[in-house]
Amino acid sequence: MNKIIKAEFLAPDIKRFIISAPLIARKAQPGQFVILRVWEKGERIPITIVDSDLEQGTITLIIQGVGKTTRQMNLLKSGDYVHDLVGPLGRATHIENYGLAICIGGGVGTAEALPIARALKNAGNTVIAILGARTKDLVICESEMRAFCDEVFVTTDDGSYGQPGLVTDVLKTIIAGKPQPNFVLAVGPLPMMRAVSEVTRPHAIKTMVSLNSIMIDGTGMCGGCRASVGGKTVFVCVDGPEFDGHQVNFEELAHRQKQFAAQEKISADILNTEPDKVLHQCRLSKVISENS
Repeated sequence: MNKIIKAEFLAPDIKRFIISAPLIARKAQPGQFVILRVWEKGERIPITIVDSDLEQGTITLIIQGVGKTTRQMNLLKSGDYVHDLVGPLGRATHIENYGLAICIGGGVGTAEALPIARALKNAGNTVIAILGARTKDLVICESEMRAFCDEVFVTTDDGSYGQPGLVTDVLKTIIAGKPQPNFVLAVGPLPMMRAVSEVTRPHAIKTMVSLNSIMIDGTGMCGGCRASVGGKTVFVCVDGPEFDGHQVNFEELAHRQKQFAAQEKISADILNTEPDKVLHQCRLSKVISENS
């Protein structure tokens, strides 16, 4: 079990956790993630590592409470424990001096883009960050980005903060100017990452996206996170999570992301009405128990 050293809300339903995990902190690199379980019979969910502190032996996660498990995680407080935590998983982001690099974060994706933007800056890049959110209250990690980025733009869907509109509006303006960016990273909802990729495609700008496929084991064995990239099947947990945005089959991935929508709704409804109810009991465990 891993102790939560500090937990605090950054925005409605978005919480930052600093968790004791010295072995993970020792190896974590930008772009990698962990898989955690909130409780013994809970599901396993992938969460990107936002930061790590080797001296303190901690990692930082930022979690938006959307489904049952992320909402359960956000009920935990400082001093509580996460049942188990595995990582770091996935391939670290390839970092080099591209020249002008743009890091785009949509919603909680901003937290995931943060360590990559910092690493790109440390590699000598000029870094521009574009942060998008539905409304002002959901803008996160702006001050952290401003601490090292050369420019930071904020957009909100409702115009309550920053520039009204979409992250792609700012991206188009930057591309139309000089110098043109040499590298773009987009992290956030699938429609946003797809839109960013379509904006950069005609200009042949290298564009990487961080895919958020459904994952179970995180080792490439279950196949739950598979996606199509460049006409080939990849396993996001071991081959990614970052891929060439111009090669990703976003339509197929969006369809796969919705395959358990009905079950997710049932779990969320039960959490609302019966939060202490065990949602799933392994049938194999039941058979073993009955025959032992």
